[in-house]
Amino acid sequence: MLRPMLMIVLWPAFLMACAATGLVFSLVDPMELIVLDERLQMHLTGVYTVGFFAFWLLGILSSGLTALLVQKAH
Repeated sequence: MLRPMLMIVLWPAFLMACAATGLVFSLVDPMELIVLDERLQMHLTGVYTVGFFAFWLLGILSSGLTALLVQKAH
């Protein structure tokens, strides 16, 4: 039961992370990002990678919460 539930949660989160990364970084230049009053000192690929995994984590939290609530409703 755990393996199908993981795929139900991870796959939509992955797709959302792909779309969010493409959208955000087409509008925002990673070299112009400022965190805690300092410019990011990372390579472009690093910024894209961190952004993708941050969006994926948000998607996992969202999909996981939805799956949990649906499971509790049954």
